[in-house]
Amino acid sequence: MKYNEQCLDETIDCVYIREVNYYETDMMKVVHHSNYIRWFEEARTYLLDCLGYPYAKIEEQGVMIPVLSVSCDYKLPCRFGEKVSIITKLVYYNGVRMKLCYEIWDEAHTGLRVTGTSAHCFVDTDFRPVSIKKKLPEMHEIFMNTLKDAKKA
Repeated sequence: MKYNEQCLDETIDCVYIREVNYYETDMMKVVHHSNYIRWFEEARTYLLDCLGYPYAKIEEQGVMIPVLSVSCDYKLPCRFGEKVSIITKLVYYNGVRMKLCYEIWDEAHTGLRVTGTSAHCFVDTDFRPVSIKKKLPEMHEIFMNTLKDAKKA
């Protein structure tokens, strides 16, 4: 399987599988471009679950993760009824910010459909920056280990 250069290596941190819904398609019978950004969010939420830190657990600690930027490159369309695999990787983390890389593949992993990235920061409920290393040290350690594991592969 060939991966997007932005994803740095060929390790897979988390694969989120979903089926394309009819309401996500447009008159051309393909997924409307705006939906891929939503899929990135679904996959990001799933990644946090896989790492043992679901959004609810993070928000209970008074931490929010707003989006700073998002990019999306369309390669091939996804269509109603297809199942797709969304590979999500943590590619940058410094305790205050993180960057994720996404690849959307067909279910058989024979066709790369979409690639993208999102950048985020960590803030408190007043939108002041938060150091995860100080506020959630266990989560910080998990993120650091995830990056180390990716670099080893």
